[in-house]
Amino acid sequence: MKTGDVSFWYADIGLPQTRRPALPGDTVADVAIIGAGFTGLWTAYYLMKAAPHLKVVVVEKEFAGFGASGRNGGWCMGTFAWNHERYARDTSRAAVLDMVKALETTVEEIAAVCRTEGIDADILPTEEMMVATNPAQMARLSSEVAHHQAWGNGHRVRALSAAEVSQRISVPGVLGAMTLSGMTRVQPAKLVRGLAEAAERAGAVIHEGTEVLSYAKGQIVTAQGRVTAPIILRCTEGFTATIPGRKREWLPLNSAQIATVPLPPEVWAKIGWDGHELIGDLNNAYCYCQRTREGRITVGARGVPYKFGSKMDKNGTPDPETIRRLTEVLHRHFPEAAAYPIDHAWCGVIGVPRDWCATVGLDRETGLGWAGGYVGVGVSTSNLAGQTLADLALGKTTALTKLPWVNRRVRKWEVEPFRWLGVHLMYRLLRKGDERETRLGIAPSKFAAFGNWLTGRH
Repeated sequence: MKTGDVSFWYADIGLPQTRRPALPGDTVADVAIIGAGFTGLWTAYYLMKAAPHLKVVVVEKEFAGFGASGRNGGWCMGTFAWNHERYARDTSRAAVLDMVKALETTVEEIAAVCRTEGIDADILPTEEMMVATNPAQMARLSSEVAHHQAWGNGHRVRALSAAEVSQRISVPGVLGAMTLSGMTRVQPAKLVRGLAEAAERAGAVIHEGTEVLSYAKGQIVTAQGRVTAPIILRCTEGFTATIPGRKREWLPLNSAQIATVPLPPEVWAKIGWDGHELIGDLNNAYCYCQRTREGRITVGARGVPYKFGSKMDKNGTPDPETIRRLTEVLHRHFPEAAAYPIDHAWCGVIGVPRDWCATVGLDRETGLGWAGGYVGVGVSTSNLAGQTLADLALGKTTALTKLPWVNRRVRKWEVEPFRWLGVHLMYRLLRKGDERETRLGIAPSKFAAFGNWLTGRH
């Protein structure tokens, strides 16, 4: 089994053999972007399409797509995945419903750009299917369906019986499921690498191997030189904590995945899954799975959720306990795959604000902007963030710049060791809740509810 090497998705296409040139020295730009992941690249792409005369410079510590953009589960969802009520309290219910609609459009927008730019990212239209295998999960399923219906997704959501689920996929002990339509499966490394090339063709300049040491109004300081620009946009998501002085802004929450070897046709005949649905479960410590282009199963979930002091993994290498937990999830939901080896395991970080709600914005006085805090739904959300940041940087007032996440700020995370203790206790409580719900067949666990409350998740 291979571990690390950024992700399986790069094993699928190959790691970049050469890097784009680093920043050659001091330079001047109209807009400077920190981070060449989905957010930074979408922003650069839309800026160049709207204003091709601009000089847009993107600086990246590693290579384009090194972070979560090249490591995620490949779920392009177009859903509002945060606390609706929190946004509505600050703005209005109507504004939140506008954002729900805007997010839904991102799935087709991404597919359209891929068609226009010739990006082959294994895009396949499908839907999300969240399965329930005990009474507590069925209760969460009912609540989730009602919640989606109340917040503008009634046309996308549907509850399935156990028999209906079994017609699509074989999951032991399934009692029911919830589906959300209008999604796509993607190969994320293919998408982010293709997007980087599209942004360059449009006129953006990307400098890889260029670490940002600090930034402030009008200037980014890197190891290779300074970038002077009136607009500077931070698009570093979970890697924000690596910038000096930013460790407490967004917590880098670890997520990990495994990929099986390609499974033979006789195994797929037993599993089903012909619709390539994006499969998750309604555990408190949930998982996310996809059936890949070549017939592998990938399974993702939280392993060791957070490293003390907001530290990062080493090139995507997970720990053995995380791999064990992921393999356990794979065998529980897809026992037919148990006879086949795990081919690859990797991990990465997502950005988590203190209130678990995504944000995008631009301070007009300083010219400093930001986007992120997607909490695991960044493939589609980053597209809306890129469109919005482009509008903000160009000084436009549009429907996107009026959405409730724009210029929304939250307090910082606690100092250590409190944030480490809080996050690890939350996930211990979530796993404890899942264990009790499965073993006792009880209603949704109060252990899990307390864990979510503890860190501000719900």
